[in-house]
Amino acid sequence: MNTSSRPRVVVIGAGFAGIGMAIALRRDGVDVTVLERADDLGGVWRDNTYPGAACDIPSSLYSFSFAPNPDWRRRYAERPDIHAYLRRVAVEVLDHVRFGTEVAAATFDEDADRWRVELASGEVVEADVVISAVGQLSRPVVPDLPGAFGGPAFHSARWDHGLDLEGRRIAVIGTGASAVQFVPHLQPLAERITVFQRTAPHVVPKPDRWYRPWHHRLFRTAPVAQRAGRLGIWLVGELLTAALTSVQPLGVLISGLARLHLRRQVPDPALRARLTPTNRVGCQRLLFSNDWYPALSQPNVDVVTEKITELTPTGVRTADGVDHPVDVVVYGTGFAAIDFLAPMRIRGRGGRELADEWASGARAHLGMTVPGFPNFFVLYGPNTNLGGNSIVYMIESQCEYVRQAVRRLASVATVEVRREVAERFDAETQRRLARTVWTRCANWYRDATGRVVTNWPGSVWEYRRRTARVDDRDFHHGEAR
Repeated sequence: MNTSSRPRVVVIGAGFAGIGMAIALRRDGVDVTVLERADDLGGVWRDNTYPGAACDIPSSLYSFSFAPNPDWRRRYAERPDIHAYLRRVAVEVLDHVRFGTEVAAATFDEDADRWRVELASGEVVEADVVISAVGQLSRPVVPDLPGAFGGPAFHSARWDHGLDLEGRRIAVIGTGASAVQFVPHLQPLAERITVFQRTAPHVVPKPDRWYRPWHHRLFRTAPVAQRAGRLGIWLVGELLTAALTSVQPLGVLISGLARLHLRRQVPDPALRARLTPTNRVGCQRLLFSNDWYPALSQPNVDVVTEKITELTPTGVRTADGVDHPVDVVVYGTGFAAIDFLAPMRIRGRGGRELADEWASGARAHLGMTVPGFPNFFVLYGPNTNLGGNSIVYMIESQCEYVRQAVRRLASVATVEVRREVAERFDAETQRRLARTVWTRCANWYRDATGRVVTNWPGSVWEYRRRTARVDDRDFHHGEAR
């Protein structure tokens, strides 16, 4: 790399992480290109257009600290408002985004100390730095069930808006965060909804509200009010994180709140028994909803807990031999979170594949850097997901850390985390995770070996502190050519 110039950076993905990273680097004067496979930005907030899609983190915290929005319509923003917010924030870097550009692979050229980014079109883009911002929730998972259904079927992240669901019999497979939001919107339309539940989630009330004009006037004229609200929500999130990672009495309180919520909203004892969680609170994602239980209590909704054995041309068959005839199947079955960068192929020094480096579980120092992969960074990478606070806060921490690392490249050719540093961090992370609730049940946080590869074991404040400054002792620095 020519040390008299700024490094050229390629960012893969134009969701919250990609846009935040591009803004941070452009404000530093860095040459940035964002490669986005879709025709619009937004990541999960572009893709998840199902009815009722909204955030379960209050909007004042689920936003960038450098771009507060005084005009949120609700305390918990709905998908269209989040997408519109990100579009507004992205205006200053929109000229640096290439849409409809899918990355197939990236290979580090050791002779030139540069990355060759191969696009699905066959084009090759060269860069000094590659930053993956594809996130953990970009690839929908549809379970591989025996048999075949003869009618329309789709995943909630690929909602079929051309299909009229009114008066239809609908099978909903899965009871996670997406289903909790869209089922209450389908229930008034459908002739019948059959919800197939594998594990009952913990659900607590969602303290949502519409913001009034006076709220918007207050937030615009006295921004400190919105910042104070943001701080309060952040502190609550830290308490929730502590309940999941270390302070068990807090978990007991949350579990009690979930049980009370269930008892108040589901009068039928038989249905309530089916909806009562058997895992510890937080073992799977804690859900927030005021209308999930009322929807399931309606006469046109059935909750089936028997295991699905196969799909039939006309519906779903369960282990008790019952056939459930339906017209439409909707999968609310989540995402391939533990696959991280797949299906992209990333090759570092010596042609080593990142998939091979992660064969025994994805891992990265501070969730961002991997030994043997110089000038390569991952945002929202291994062990940086949260159970109780805002991922946007984590992303901002990562963007600042990577911005500092990229600055180093004005005087050196490469920055590469030392293997002993990465291994020490991983050992600490896994040791702490072993004491958390996430190791106590099957969930999407763990890989096939049982290793928790998605979640951070501490508070977001700890993560912010540990990523506030790049420690040069953690890295090898290649001399400029």
